[in-house]
Amino acid sequence: MSTKSTNTKKITMLGMLAAIAYVVTFVTHFLIPPIQGFLSYDPKDVIITIGGFLFGPLSALLISVVVSVVEMVTISATGPIGCIMNILATCCFTCAASLIYKRKHTLKGAVGGLVVGTLITTAFMLLWNYLITPIYMGFPRAAVADMLVPVFLPFNLSKCALNAAITMLIYKPVVTALRKANLVPPSSGSSAGGKRGIQIGLILVSLLILVTCVLVFLVMQGIL
Repeated sequence: MSTKSTNTKKITMLGMLAAIAYVVTFVTHFLIPPIQGFLSYDPKDVIITIGGFLFGPLSALLISVVVSVVEMVTISATGPIGCIMNILATCCFTCAASLIYKRKHTLKGAVGGLVVGTLITTAFMLLWNYLITPIYMGFPRAAVADMLVPVFLPFNLSKCALNAAITMLIYKPVVTALRKANLVPPSSGSSAGGKRGIQIGLILVSLLILVTCVLVFLVMQGIL
């Protein structure tokens, strides 16, 4: 396959992933009410992480910026500052996970990347929520500081963990389908290989994390 054809396929795939990421953001924007009136969940990081696993952290960065800017001018009410926060959170998770997976293209690398991305993003966003939230939400900084542990910490940790679990559940079947359609190149290594028992265990753990995170969100919404 020529370099030109490969680049064309890559650009096409990046565009398709960006479009899917925006669509899932658009849908969840109307289906899932925000927590505390302004903290909203959407699964676009799942799609962007898959793009990062396939094409590297720079591609994840590109998709993150494009989707966040389009989101800002269409459905978001937080303006440029909210867009910047969106880019920071998404890039922190997807780029960290993609970078580790790129360096260690194995199942362990994928899991490790998602875990590191979750922890880094949770810590990173505590700082930026403290610095930026008072500006674009008009809250006193002291009030935001009081919300860091009881609100922002569980929200960001649960959001990242949920997206990590969904990524692990759907990455292999999605990529297998894309390879069968000849939309992405064949695997150059054992990216999601390993023993069947390990994969089954990973699926069970991912489902447990998913259920736990959903319960956390329901508690934060006051539903449970």
